[in-house]
Amino acid sequence: MAASDSPGVVANHKLDGTGAQEVVTVRGQHFEVGPRFVDLRYIGEGAYGMVVSAYDQERNEKVAIKKISPFEHQTYCQRTYREIRILSRLDHENIIQVYDIITSSKFEDMKDVYIVECFMETDLHSLLKTQKLSSDHICYFLYQMLRGLKYIHSANVLHRDLKPCNILLNSLCDLRICDFGLARIADPNCDQSGILTEYVATRWYRAPEIMLTSKIYTKAIDLWSIGCILAEMLSNRVLFPGKHYIDQLNLILEVLGSPCKGDLESISNYKARAYLEQLPFKPKVPWSQLYPYASPKALDLLDKLLCFVPSRRIKVEDALAHPYLEQYYDPTDEGLRKKTLRGRRSFGIESTWPNQHDLWSLTS
Repeated sequence: MAASDSPGVVANHKLDGTGAQEVVTVRGQHFEVGPRFVDLRYIGEGAYGMVVSAYDQERNEKVAIKKISPFEHQTYCQRTYREIRILSRLDHENIIQVYDIITSSKFEDMKDVYIVECFMETDLHSLLKTQKLSSDHICYFLYQMLRGLKYIHSANVLHRDLKPCNILLNSLCDLRICDFGLARIADPNCDQSGILTEYVATRWYRAPEIMLTSKIYTKAIDLWSIGCILAEMLSNRVLFPGKHYIDQLNLILEVLGSPCKGDLESISNYKARAYLEQLPFKPKVPWSQLYPYASPKALDLLDKLLCFVPSRRIKVEDALAHPYLEQYYDPTDEGLRKKTLRGRRSFGIESTWPNQHDLWSLTS
C-alpha cells in the first residue's frame, strides 16, 4: 500500500445546456451524464440522493455516480459543499476517491450535482447482513479503517459519521471510508456546541461525550465509532442499538459499567454528571462474555477503543500499533497528510454559509 501526501486532483465538468447530453432514467431519477457514462445501474439511495454504477468511457473503468440535489435544503447544500471541499484535498488508498464533479455550465440551470467516484462493490453494513466474517477478515478490515482514519486525522479532520454503511469494500477486500458530509476541521480551542447541533453520526455509533453535551469534541469520537464497528464485525449485531439518546447512554453503561468518581469528574456538564450519579450501580460486562469466540488481543483493543473517557481512549496511531494488528502494522506505509486543513468557514461550517452560488463556484 502507498499513500500520497499531495491532495487528490478532482476534475470538474459542466453540462453545456444545449440538449446534447444524453438523459438516462434510473428508478425515476434522471441522470444527465452521457454520452461519457453508459450502462447506468442502481446501487442505492438515501436522503441526499441516488447512487448508480456506470462505465466511464474516458477512464475505461466502472465508476460510481452519486446524484445530489443539494439546493432543496440549506443542510444538503452545506453537506455537499463540505464533502467536495474535503475529499478534493485527501488522497489515500483507504479513503473514497473522487474522479469528477459534473454540474450545469450555467448557474441558473444548476439543479443537480453528480459526484463520480471509484467503484466499490459493497459496504460493510450490507456484508454483515449476509455473512459472518472470518477472524482474518475482521483484522484486515479494522487495520484498513484505522489506516484511513490515521490519514484523516493527520489532515486535522474529524469524520464524525463512521458506521458500517460508510465503509466501502470491493471483491479484493480493499476498504475505503466514504461520506464526509458531516466532517469537520478539528479545532480544540473551539466551543463546538453550536456548530454540532445538526450532528452527528448514527446514534448507535455515537460517543458518550456527545450525548453528555461536551462542548469540545476531539478525534476520540471517531475511535469510539471504530470500536462499535469492530464489535459489530465480531458478532454481526449492533452493540448499542439505542432507541433515543438516553436509551443509547444507558445501553453503553450496561456494558461498560457505571463510571467511577474520576470519570464523572471529567464531565463538565453539571446536569449530565448529576444524571449519571443518580443511576444505580452497574458492573462492567466482560468482553469475553459478549464475544466468547474473539481473540484476547481483539478484545483488548476493543476495550481501549470503547473507553468511556475520551482523553483515555486509544489514539489511532496506538491502535494501529496494537498487537492485534501486528501482522499488518507498518508505520512507513500508512501515509500522513503533511499539511493539515484549517479554516472553519472555508469548509462550510457556519449554518448560513455556503449557499447555492458558493457550491456552483466550487465546481467551476
